[in-house]
Amino acid sequence: MKTIQLLLLLALGAIASCENPASEAEETTESSETIENSQSEREFYQIKIYSFDTEEQVATVDEYLKNAFMPAVKKQGIDKVGVFKSRISETDTVQKTFVLLPFKSLEQFQELDTELLKDSTYTTAGTAYIDANFDNPPYARIQSIILKAFPNMPKMEVPDLDSPRSERVYELRSYESATEKYYRNKVDMFNAGDEIPLFDRLDFQAVFYGEVLSGANMPNLMYMTTHADMETRNQHWDAFVNAPEWKELIAMPKYKNNMSHIDMWFLYPTDYSDY
Repeated sequence: MKTIQLLLLLALGAIASCENPASEAEETTESSETIENSQSEREFYQIKIYSFDTEEQVATVDEYLKNAFMPAVKKQGIDKVGVFKSRISETDTVQKTFVLLPFKSLEQFQELDTELLKDSTYTTAGTAYIDANFDNPPYARIQSIILKAFPNMPKMEVPDLDSPRSERVYELRSYESATEKYYRNKVDMFNAGDEIPLFDRLDFQAVFYGEVLSGANMPNLMYMTTHADMETRNQHWDAFVNAPEWKELIAMPKYKNNMSHIDMWFLYPTDYSDY
């Protein structure tokens, strides 16, 4: 009898071994690690928007960004830094300079200013900006926006454009939503809804897509596409709105009413921008 019981126990053990619960646990762990790695690959971005009252301020900030800031942030391991000028229009008459910075982590963003001030080359080259008097500031105001890259485009990409920099169009867009729930739905539309592949297919050459973590117009997302010139930009958008994929996407009930306001800025890169 004991022999039979022993054989039964051995058989049950063999069955359990075949089911291999340990392997299932390993697969779960690997799946979690894959998700975590995917999340950790997503960059963070800062968009700094300088606004000015005078041409003197514009020149001072240009000098600072080109000769002090850009070399110093590259010493900190931050590459692909974009510096852009806004195109003045009837609806946007204030001269602005946009600075786009990628970060591997929020800690890197948080520590940047402290690390820069430890760099004597930076503080010397940027003295006119850094040590400006209160009654003669180098700008009117700075707006700062913090973003996290979309899962389906976790890192910035530099566009392949060969047109003159002054003619290029870097289109920065902000899409606001009525509530956080609708905002998450719009982000999902770009990722799970395959809006990003449509932009890729039509050669929009996006620099980034990002969820705004902190900014003035939340809840909102922002992204930047690039074009050789304004005529090419218009052709790209005509192709987009007429694309079968887009018409199918906006007809889906689950994506209705997920956007309440759009802002857009037409920018061009400075001669010292990495873009």
